[in-house]
Amino acid sequence: MHRVAAVGGDGIGPEIIAEGKKVLDAAGERFSFDIEWHDFDIGADRYLETGELLTDEDLRDLGRFRAIYFGAIGDERITPGILEKGILLRIRFHFDQYINLRPVKLLEGVTTPLAGKGPADIDFVVVRENTEDFYVGLGSRLKGAQKIVLSVERDLYSAEFGLDIRSDADELAYQIGIITREGSARVIAYAFELARNRRKRLTSVDKANVLSDVYGLWREVFSEKAREYPDVSTEFTFVDAITMWFVKNPEWFDVVVTPNMFGDIITDLGAMIQGGLGLAPGANINPKGTSMFEPIHGSAPKYKGLGVANPLATIWAGSMLLDHLGEREAAAGVLSAIERSIAEGKVTKDMGGSLSTSAVGDAIAAIIRKAG
Repeated sequence: MHRVAAVGGDGIGPEIIAEGKKVLDAAGERFSFDIEWHDFDIGADRYLETGELLTDEDLRDLGRFRAIYFGAIGDERITPGILEKGILLRIRFHFDQYINLRPVKLLEGVTTPLAGKGPADIDFVVVRENTEDFYVGLGSRLKGAQKIVLSVERDLYSAEFGLDIRSDADELAYQIGIITREGSARVIAYAFELARNRRKRLTSVDKANVLSDVYGLWREVFSEKAREYPDVSTEFTFVDAITMWFVKNPEWFDVVVTPNMFGDIITDLGAMIQGGLGLAPGANINPKGTSMFEPIHGSAPKYKGLGVANPLATIWAGSMLLDHLGEREAAAGVLSAIERSIAEGKVTKDMGGSLSTSAVGDAIAAIIRKAG
């Protein structure tokens, strides 16, 4: 028996989570385990009714589960950032989900926009640090006389680089990125272990040639960790360069490890080369605590209730959830069933099919049961 928390969230979130639960329950029937689902009412509607985003009680209750199955967050009635930071990011930070894991894998039957590339060419994993960098929320906007607090920094920059931050500017904004040795070491170690169990190649992403303080530390920690894994080949690449190589030579990559900000950017590119956001799952992992599994796309409120949302990314995220719980055979079975549903054309309109959201879930659940 596995106890799993489920948060449908906003927009299409409840619909796609329902299909994910349906498929995972079918996998449980075939592979002889049960999932006890515990649903949480967290999202825009509750916030608009009560003003509550994520309460301390919510966090205590979620902390009783090893895994959270999360739909989507975001609502056009609410200023962007309020729900995302107050719910999604708070869960990630509260439970120290320091690993964001995103497979970039082209499934059989899916078309990639990369000419001449196929499933054998696109199969790598991005390990994104998930709790540091520019996401720690250190920053401000200053107006008028407040900007005097930056006068020393302004003078230092002017002396060293000949730069001039205008003294008559009426407004100034800044954001600070934080990289720690411990935070870097633990996610890089996770990436090395993952690479050791795959094709033994690890690529580190940074921008140490310009942002040399924060990403210089990242590169230093990576080099130190590399000495502990002599069987894994390593390389450095700058974030701008890796966007080119993802497109030109995706077959080169096995495991990619990256600081938070860059990981957020390059995994969206990864989603496109694997067929689109409808096929892009993600996991936020604390190996010793509560982890969360979700599609990486948004809540798509204009499609809410229409039955047209593609649930495959959510179902794939459910496969990752099963793998995390130790049900590896079932996890592989779910992914195989997704591929078969694609091959049989049992998909939603955005992938060239005609099935509804629930019909896709039914089809994949039936494939899993039949395979047993």
